[in-house]
Amino acid sequence: MADDYTLDRELGRSETATVHLAHEAGPRGRLTRYALPPALASLLLIASATGLTAQRDDEFARRRRDMVDLIAGRDVSDAATLTAMRTVPRHEFVPPEYRGNAYGDFPLPIGYGQTISQPYIVAYMTEVLRPRAGMKVLEVGTGSGYQAAVLAAAGCEVYTVEIFEALATAARDRLAHLGYRGVTVRHGDGHFGWPEHAPFDAVIVTAAAGYIPPALIEQLKPGGRMVIPVGSVYGVQYLILVEKDARGQVTTRALIPVQFVPMLKGPR
Repeated sequence: MADDYTLDRELGRSETATVHLAHEAGPRGRLTRYALPPALASLLLIASATGLTAQRDDEFARRRRDMVDLIAGRDVSDAATLTAMRTVPRHEFVPPEYRGNAYGDFPLPIGYGQTISQPYIVAYMTEVLRPRAGMKVLEVGTGSGYQAAVLAAAGCEVYTVEIFEALATAARDRLAHLGYRGVTVRHGDGHFGWPEHAPFDAVIVTAAAGYIPPALIEQLKPGGRMVIPVGSVYGVQYLILVEKDARGQVTTRALIPVQFVPMLKGPR
């Protein structure tokens, strides 16, 4: 004898749920229809959904570990950076249609012509800043909030500026929902930094500028570091490390070639 259970429920229309039980007796079967109390049917549906969610989360966690192993196999070795990358759920920071690709080592679109950066680049730029607990960081270009979340997971206090109001609002809500309390989001033009909270131990810019904005240099604390992509969106861009020594002297050094969306002017 074999029992085949099928749960049918018309949400919002049916007062009760039903279960079809088919008993196979020889070549013919009998179909019996049973009514389940709505509360029990709801529990069955919730249990099924919970199991599927747990399986999905386990799969994302596995992919995230693989992603970080790939990054660590290159030239990123900072423990705080790698731990943060293992912790932050990148799939929560991409549009639903791209979640299946969230842990691939490539950028993904997030709307308004903007992207979430390649995981390796996020890790590389984070390591360059030498993140540590309590460090105050200015980020220019919030995007979906992923870079800010990585910095917060590394113990930093993050102030992040986004030029698109819709992205700033979405990132603020997303970061709050995921529990990243150490991130403050502002809608504005990142060329001017955030003077009310300056000086900063570090500055990170996630869009390519034609030049290094003077306000960002001014707001960098002596002994601080800034990492910023510089160059034309149609030409060569380099990731530039800006360092300010204890006397306020500034030096720059080109690190690696990169490709970022342009740093725009004027809030949108």
